[in-house]
Amino acid sequence: MLVISRKEVERRIMAITSEMARKGLDALYLVSTANIAYTTNFFHIPTERPIAALILSNEEKILFVPRLEYEHAQKYSYADQVYSYDEYPGEKHPMIVIAEYMRRLGLEGKRIGFDVDGYAHIFGYRGPRLSEVLKASYSYERDLIENMRMIKSEEEIRLLRESAKWAALAHRLLQEYTRPGLYEDEISMRASMEATLAMARSIREIYRPAGWNAGARAGFRGQVGKHSYYPHSLTIHAIIKKGDVLVTGATALISGYGAELERTMIVGEPSEEQKKYFKLMMEARKIALESIKAGVRCSDVDRNVRRFFKEKDLMNYWRHHTGHGIGLEYHEAPFFDIGDNRILEEGMVMTVEPGIYVEGLGGFRHSDTIVVTRDGYEFITHYPDELEDLVVPV
Repeated sequence: MLVISRKEVERRIMAITSEMARKGLDALYLVSTANIAYTTNFFHIPTERPIAALILSNEEKILFVPRLEYEHAQKYSYADQVYSYDEYPGEKHPMIVIAEYMRRLGLEGKRIGFDVDGYAHIFGYRGPRLSEVLKASYSYERDLIENMRMIKSEEEIRLLRESAKWAALAHRLLQEYTRPGLYEDEISMRASMEATLAMARSIREIYRPAGWNAGARAGFRGQVGKHSYYPHSLTIHAIIKKGDVLVTGATALISGYGAELERTMIVGEPSEEQKKYFKLMMEARKIALESIKAGVRCSDVDRNVRRFFKEKDLMNYWRHHTGHGIGLEYHEAPFFDIGDNRILEEGMVMTVEPGIYVEGLGGFRHSDTIVVTRDGYEFITHYPDELEDLVVPV
């Protein structure tokens, strides 16, 4: 099965409660959707209605959900108990109800860690902090779960490898369907739909859809032609033209985990200028990859890439760090950034994506997902990366 097992979640909870004991915590209150999924295997659509997980020192896992999520949580989560409140804002605010449940669990006056003190302010939510409605000793413990999530288990890596397979299919279809005169939208939607249907037919019974977009996706996100100059563009309904630089992106969510695959494509015969910056991007990528192995600081990987940019007088074309962690969230810690001195460890899964952005010409960026090993790294994503393989015929 392509799902996280109960045994894997139990392993995580044992590690979490061990760290809780070291910190003197009686309970850990979690609001982050990724942290809730990590500790209970419950995936949900976050709205204005508070949802939280509570991990007790005895390894019990509890979910607090609105009434509309109760049966969903009962059926699909690995929680030991599920408590519900009626609705938000309700006659009695959900945070008051959650505090009452926690009081009945004997947590008043105890020491409680949290990743968010209450609930995130999304979709118009307003409400008190947990610390305002339950008397206890509180500790901000965002890093407790985040540090554990940085090292991926064999089960997690298996899901990410499966994601990479379907991302590659979606990207292959995207590349095949790309032609001058077509809207970026119709190409992206066709490729994504076909890849998602192929994925559904193949593994529908053995993986768990999670999130709004639970299939395979590939697209351009507006990074078409000169507009590919913007690293995080939004879709502009661009019409593909001969000579365009295209920066693509593809992924597939497999039981909550998604790898990242990106490529730079050229429509028609590349110009000398396009060839120049594509080659420089590939050189920066090579430097990044050669810098990666367990024991190296994340900052040093990025520092080596930035040194290359400075030596080649490319800093005017630099826009972002070299990569980031990935797993339950599309961006998560650690980061290949000169400000992140965390040490790479075996099992960390990262993207590698140094980019070059030339105004009036476009952007040049590949992104691959890799797993850190003792002596280097292994690719999780697999897709052609040389320019000759990424030219769109016209």
